Amino acid sequence: MTTHDAAGDPRRWLALPVLLIGAFLPPLDFFIVNVALPSIRTALHTSAAQLQFVISAYSAIYAVFLITGGRLGDLFGRRRMFLLGITGFTLASLLCGLAWSPHALLAGRMLQGIAAAALAPQVLASIRVMFPAAEQPIALGLYAATFGMAATLGQLLGGVLISAHWWGLSWQLIFLVNLPVGILALIGGAWLLRESRATQAMRLDLGGVGLLSLALGLLVYPLVEGREQGWPAWTYVMLAASLSMFAIFFRFEARVARRGGTPLIDVQLFRHGDFSLGILITLGFYLTSAFFLTYAVYLQSGLQRTALETGLATLPFTLGYFVGSMSAAPLMNKLEHRALPLSCACQAWGFGIAVAAVTHAIPEALLIPGLVIAGLGFGIAMPSLMRVVISGVDTRHAGLASGMVITALQISAALGVAIIGGVFYSVLGERTGEEAYAHAFTVGLGCNVAALVLNTLLSLALGRAKTAVAAPIPATARQH
Repeated sequence: MTTHDAAGDPRRWLALPVLLIGAFLPPLDFFIVNVALPSIRTALHTSAAQLQFVISAYSAIYAVFLITGGRLGDLFGRRRMFLLGITGFTLASLLCGLAWSPHALLAGRMLQGIAAAALAPQVLASIRVMFPAAEQPIALGLYAATFGMAATLGQLLGGVLISAHWWGLSWQLIFLVNLPVGILALIGGAWLLRESRATQAMRLDLGGVGLLSLALGLLVYPLVEGREQGWPAWTYVMLAASLSMFAIFFRFEARVARRGGTPLIDVQLFRHGDFSLGILITLGFYLTSAFFLTYAVYLQSGLQRTALETGLATLPFTLGYFVGSMSAAPLMNKLEHRALPLSCACQAWGFGIAVAAVTHAIPEALLIPGLVIAGLGFGIAMPSLMRVVISGVDTRHAGLASGMVITALQISAALGVAIIGGVFYSVLGERTGEEAYAHAFTVGLGCNVAALVLNTLLSLALGRAKTAVAAPIPATARQH
């Protein structure tokens, strides 16, 4: 079945909670793991580099396969790929929860990334097929709220689960909790979802997937592992090779497009107005993902806070995020292209206050309002970035362009953990104690502030060129 009639699928509202579980799990498992890292390090005797890979490997693999996952749903059926994705994600979560070594955990996380890339694109595509146009705004609003809830409450939920110590388990619970949720979604999806495919599905670009995977691996691995190895010659060789591989990847994609194929990334889009600059800003924007890693390690290892206390400490940022998300649409309509630089500046200001509070340059109590301000800026910046970048692209390319932006966000998340996480652990070195962790945290967060200031300056140039047509804000605008 390709489409449903104007009335929509008769079981659409029963099926929506099942789809929203598919939207909830992938971002949740990116953020929830941060509060568990100290426990994982103690239990599995992992190195700092292996801890970084627990996050960056998931994000990088998710980024590489995200667009391909959407095309697999168009080709073979969205219901089928949703069920396959939720099954794979559940089994990979079981492997993570039962991991007996760092390598087993990393294998589970990589499998989670592949399964998430198969699962996540089917949610939005299914909503658009199952719901009539009049009901889509409500369904898409619930989708966006679910995504934002997973992204912002992940660390709090992780703290609660780790502190509960159910059945004598701690960090394992952040992965094992996916089992009952995944099984419920699998049963509900098999019962309630109806199959749909694209009338003219695009072909898979397996060559592009392979080249992009190799390029990212050559970039991320030496950035994470090089610090612990003392930056031997092979790390510089791999970094240089990654640049060459990215160049080969873009040439390959251009050749696929010239031959009438369907490239993973359409290089022609970079000729559209603000799109190239927007992708560059996107790559710099989500370096802030390292904040969640360094803040959790600082609180637990430096201040000896519990996992629950660490999760609660992120609530000010979460509160700011929700307020910013709810305020984003009217602010964008009023401020237009100015909303993005103002939101980036707001986030930089909030993190700057946090740095000053941790270093005791200002009263420590101001840390909380600083995190609220940073979360407020983050909540406004995400949809603002999507709107400004996509508005420079013709509407017939809006879906592909938004997918490219979301892929760039995932790559940025992986690089943030690799680069700024590396700065954090380099500054920390072998030192211990509150002052050492505070210093490493403020240096790492200072790098985030610098990146946000640069993004603020770059984004001032966005939205000024005459665009092809202003595309509507995609429902994926709040993806991380």
